Amino acid sequence: MLKLHDTLTREKRDFVPKDPRRVTMYVCGPTVYTYAHIGNARPVVAFDVLFRLLRHLYGEDAVVYAANVTDVDDKINAKAAAEGVAIDVITDRYLDAYNADMSTLGALRPTFQPRATRTMDTIIDLIGRLVHRNAAYAAEGHVLFNTQAYSDYGKLSGRSLDDMIAGARVDVAPYKQHPADFVLWKPSKPGEPVWESPWGPGRPGWHIECSAMIEEQLGLPIDIHGGGNDLIFPHHENEMAQGLCGGHGEDGYANYWLHNGFLNMGAEKMSKSLGNVALVHELIGQWPGEALRWALLSGHYRQPLEWTDDLVRQAKTSLDRLYGGLQRAAGVAPSTDAPSAEFLDALCDDLNTPRAFAEFFRLASVLETGEAGAQAEAKGQLLAAGALAGFLQADPDHWFQGGADEAFKARVEGLIAERAEARVAKDWPRADRIRDELAALDVEVMDGAAGARWKLKR
Repeated sequence: MLKLHDTLTREKRDFVPKDPRRVTMYVCGPTVYTYAHIGNARPVVAFDVLFRLLRHLYGEDAVVYAANVTDVDDKINAKAAAEGVAIDVITDRYLDAYNADMSTLGALRPTFQPRATRTMDTIIDLIGRLVHRNAAYAAEGHVLFNTQAYSDYGKLSGRSLDDMIAGARVDVAPYKQHPADFVLWKPSKPGEPVWESPWGPGRPGWHIECSAMIEEQLGLPIDIHGGGNDLIFPHHENEMAQGLCGGHGEDGYANYWLHNGFLNMGAEKMSKSLGNVALVHELIGQWPGEALRWALLSGHYRQPLEWTDDLVRQAKTSLDRLYGGLQRAAGVAPSTDAPSAEFLDALCDDLNTPRAFAEFFRLASVLETGEAGAQAEAKGQLLAAGALAGFLQADPDHWFQGGADEAFKARVEGLIAERAEARVAKDWPRADRIRDELAALDVEVMDGAAGARWKLKR
């Protein structure tokens, strides 16, 4: 039984979907105005594991996963103005980069990737319903959500209204009926994108976009809503309030709320505004995507995680151990294509990836030291666990050769063959020179009964 920690009830609950034939999940996605940093990738990777697990439990066609794209925003507008281009030039560029980077980290593409600018009719319709139900009001070209109309406002974050006002950067504008009221629609500034609406030309506020996209793509209520801890308030609090008040949430908004912990750089949360970021686009040029994925999942998703070079090095070393076991067991035929019960139990325990990783190593140990039948079962379970969690997707030789191109491989293989000839001829000085040449190429040669294998040291 899958158990998930629900932010709303503050407890771990058995996961029971509304309809097991159509399990729905929504996760807040990127604002596409620059490259994503590795902190942005943590929810992508964490909820990708959940997406994979749900597909395993309920069937690939039974899980519908939407992750939105915010493609109209002050920062997008500013970048487009600076380059003298339309906003879609900026958003298309960085959405393509984002999708490519997340794919390198092993994340499956969501079923739907709705964009705010392509959901405008639904956004305007939802705002209209909120106004009609006295849950929103128009004032000076703006439309604001009336927080006094929703008695459970603050239930998700567990904060009082006064605490929420004090803890948020609230714009106390004179047209607000209450300081906590938030914008659903606002006038566009000169030069910004603009859409027509019953309340005048303008563009939507951030929070209303997600509620509209959930309604349009998934329908209410959804099974799972995910995102980072920083979104609990105000974004998810506001999203739930307006979604429930909009008239289509009679049976609830989201049955399970999941939030991942921050990725910290040193003592601070990783943030573009603080400038302490490591871009995924750059990291994937330095490390294999699976190593970055392993590092992101090395701690439990709900806990904070400190991002360091040592964390990634340890992740690469862990994967080297697993790939090394598979490489040495190349002649073992797997006897199963299912992950072990222990591995599934770990993931079903609120995505306990540290426990799942321990099971990876247990299986690798059996693969190395067990008797033939146990080795065959362990290899199958190890490969199946890797496929489920997004690991061990490379050929072991290719993994250790670091994606070297064919010309480099041919050069190394040629040197290894020359070295073998020199050793047969007992020409030790020549063999030593070739060894030194290989070392200069950052190549390590492993001699074994089946012949010499090689890997890049980095």
